[in-house]
Amino acid sequence: MNTKIRLALDRTPNTNHTGFYVALANGSYQKAGLDVEFISPDQDEYQLMPARRVAQNRCELAITPSESVISYQTNGNPLVALATVLARDVSAIVTLRESGIDRPQQLDGKVYASYGARYEEDIIRQLIQNDDGRGQFVAHKSAWSGIWRALLTREVDAAWFWLTWEGVRADIEGIDINQFLFDDYGIPYGYNPVLTAHRSWIDQNPDVLRRFLEATGAGFRFAVRKPDEAARMLIKTAGHASLADRNFVEQSQRLASCYYLDGEGNWGFMHRSVWASFANWMIRNHMLIDREGELIQQMNADTLFTNEYLENVSVPIRL
Repeated sequence: MNTKIRLALDRTPNTNHTGFYVALANGSYQKAGLDVEFISPDQDEYQLMPARRVAQNRCELAITPSESVISYQTNGNPLVALATVLARDVSAIVTLRESGIDRPQQLDGKVYASYGARYEEDIIRQLIQNDDGRGQFVAHKSAWSGIWRALLTREVDAAWFWLTWEGVRADIEGIDINQFLFDDYGIPYGYNPVLTAHRSWIDQNPDVLRRFLEATGAGFRFAVRKPDEAARMLIKTAGHASLADRNFVEQSQRLASCYYLDGEGNWGFMHRSVWASFANWMIRNHMLIDREGELIQQMNADTLFTNEYLENVSVPIRL
């Protein structure tokens, strides 16, 4: 009997997830003895976020930002990152060009579409302050599925988007946008998104995890080699309304595929320096608080992630 793995997605199926769907579509998971089920957050109207599903043992794996791993660990819940889905950052704060907001400083007093994630507003505040602003903005909690429309209708002034998804959509629809990249304003990259699991499940299922990562890594490598075919597999296998526009998905896939592998051609591998830099940046800016409400002064980056189960995922692809 195949081992059941439930994977909670961070957003509705998109090209960040292609490798997972390719591995399902071409039978790699089945050949590895795995029965993989994807849980899209819109199945329960975004009521239970992926990291919480893992923490509550409602799924084995989840796709989350680095901040979720850090957040749960500060509360004594040992979630661990097992692989990074993307090797480099492809997210940015986006405004409409016609709004005249062409730098973070100008977000003071403006409306930001908040996903409601922990540390999210702290990061936006720091982005503005790093551009000599006050960091005073209005956070408007928006339904995830409606944030793009909220930006277009000027219900909000700014939002945190994927350039490989909403950025491609803007290009296709002829919508001019401004992009504020975090690295340009002194905010280090925190791997996003990452594949996350609870430490107890990891310790109990090392072989299962290795087989899952090997099959998944092969799926992402396939998408790098054949992005258009991978896009079609994503569309067919996920069967989600967000993937209805084939031209859009294929364009997104061609761009997203450039971010799956690192400079050595590896999928999933994480550097300790990236984790340490991001965690230390959060500490310096007084974002991390423990269960007693005390500021955290240090965090061991080695507890946040592991590359141990990626040993069979290395590939001979050179970019």
